[in-house]
Amino acid sequence: MPSDAATTGAVIGLDIGGTKTRGVRFENGAPVADESVGSSNVQNVSPEEAARNLAELFGRIGGGEVAQVYAGAGGIDTDDDAAALAALIAPHVPGARITVVHDSRLLLAAGGASTGVAVIAGTGSAAWGRNGRGEEARAGGWGYLLGDEGSGYWLGREAVRHSLRRMNQGLEPDELTTALLASCGADHPNKLIALFHSTATGRRFWAQQARLVVEAADAGHAPSQALIGQAGRDLADLAAQTVRQLGIEGPVILGSGLGMNVPRLQESFRTALAAADITDVRVLEQEPIFGVLQLVAEQE
Repeated sequence: MPSDAATTGAVIGLDIGGTKTRGVRFENGAPVADESVGSSNVQNVSPEEAARNLAELFGRIGGGEVAQVYAGAGGIDTDDDAAALAALIAPHVPGARITVVHDSRLLLAAGGASTGVAVIAGTGSAAWGRNGRGEEARAGGWGYLLGDEGSGYWLGREAVRHSLRRMNQGLEPDELTTALLASCGADHPNKLIALFHSTATGRRFWAQQARLVVEAADAGHAPSQALIGQAGRDLADLAAQTVRQLGIEGPVILGSGLGMNVPRLQESFRTALAAADITDVRVLEQEPIFGVLQLVAEQE
């Protein structure tokens, strides 16, 4: 990755999730452009679609005279993963220094911490942390086929499973199933099976159905409440694993869409961590992408 750009000039932060790519252009430390397009994570879309989305994004926020690009993305597990994404970004910012990290690193910085554990609870889930010795550790982040417990996708899939179990038991659709069928345009739970496996839906579509579980739980639907409680406990387990690996006490910072916006999940998360004697637990109050300036400063 290029590293010879000047330390002055525009900085672009990218937060690349499974559903969207958000880009913020900072000039003199202030955001001057903030745009979102489709995902450019090649674990979720083709390289061609990722390239198109990045081209659209840079067309909106501007490329050209940029000193640094700092990108956080899910699924950045190896140097090769980071290099592949940097290669897609590079044509839009000639000469810029490009840094690509796992997106949980943005979250920790946005929480105002240089050490601690960040937990992503969005389309997918993962925990990442760093201690005072600079050692890093991760838990989860295996992708939806192997894990992503507590994520939006997990909640959407569990809503489908709940509906199918009721069908097998000869029970009528309940509040959650009725909402799910309406959202999917289906008239019977049995049709969810083919729809779930169809290429017309996919990971992002089912992650978006998590909102139905949240809404049903808020309306008093006990099975939905249980699902959100389990999501919080699963996310807490990822955090606790990472805390133990690093030998620290915290802080643990919960972020991303579900983590920042679902109080019931936050309560379950805090309760589970308290049972593990982890009490410095915070919910992120600003979007992870705004941690970019701190991370750029730490490089200098």
